[in-house]
Amino acid sequence: MSESRRGLVLRGTGGVWHIESELGETLEVSLAGRLKREAGARLAVGDAVRIERDARDRAWAIVEILPRRSALIRRTPGGAYGERVVAANVDQVVVVFAAAEPEPHPRMLDRFLVIAAANDIPARVVVNKTDLADTEATRARFAAYEAAGYPVHYTSVVRGEGLSALREMLSQSVSTFTGPSGVGKSSLLNAMYPGLGLRVGEISRSVLKGRHTTVGAAMYPLSDGAYAMDTPGLREVGMWGIAPGTLDRCFPEFRGYVEECRFADCRHRTEPGCAVRAAVERGDVSRERYDSYIMLLHELDRTERVW
Repeated sequence: MSESRRGLVLRGTGGVWHIESELGETLEVSLAGRLKREAGARLAVGDAVRIERDARDRAWAIVEILPRRSALIRRTPGGAYGERVVAANVDQVVVVFAAAEPEPHPRMLDRFLVIAAANDIPARVVVNKTDLADTEATRARFAAYEAAGYPVHYTSVVRGEGLSALREMLSQSVSTFTGPSGVGKSSLLNAMYPGLGLRVGEISRSVLKGRHTTVGAAMYPLSDGAYAMDTPGLREVGMWGIAPGTLDRCFPEFRGYVEECRFADCRHRTEPGCAVRAAVERGDVSRERYDSYIMLLHELDRTERVW
């Protein structure tokens, strides 16, 4: 008779999945053949699963993927049609950017935040490496995100700044760390949780782009009942499952104005009586964030026509 347990997917490479079982042990398991044919690539880090051990060869296999409470999904890389689940059962997305080296690109940050919002997952922003940039200029650069309602943390591993406050926000939750390569996601986790020992890469001084040191999503049990998912640095982040008409809901600072637009289907481009554009003109909504919305809207319109 086979044994059966529940478990949590921590990481997987080459068809071997590392599972934390309900007994606290870490097991190497495979995906059952039947499930592999049915589910294929649907299994993701963070999934809750049921595993069984064969009575004859004593090997463990995943026989069931349990329902997810949330999933962080992006478009398949390369612009192809389809989705890729970055992480499952996530409580919050922690989007990490650097104050410098590499230079932060707010449009990319907006894209990460839109993807989190589209998946109904709360997000917070971490501005790391504050020791490499002017404090006043850095805070001014990210002020629009605080005004929009996002929690923004300013951190420096070198100086130890902001680490305890961020760690407190991770307690008792499953947090996915994401963002461009080289911004210090692994360094942050190592600094907050000594002994974690995540691999840390260096910045390429020739192009000032991060080298990819995290090769696949991985989940780490932490203290305080927390789990952290460290994801690969993403240079291409495609939106998936977002209808053009719903993009404005992914910008929290728009929500107080959308209902005041003259037309219910207002896209906030050129329509008369647009309350969002009026708020931008008054300075109540960041023009840079509005410009990001327009660029992302054009992308969704174009993608919808192609597909």
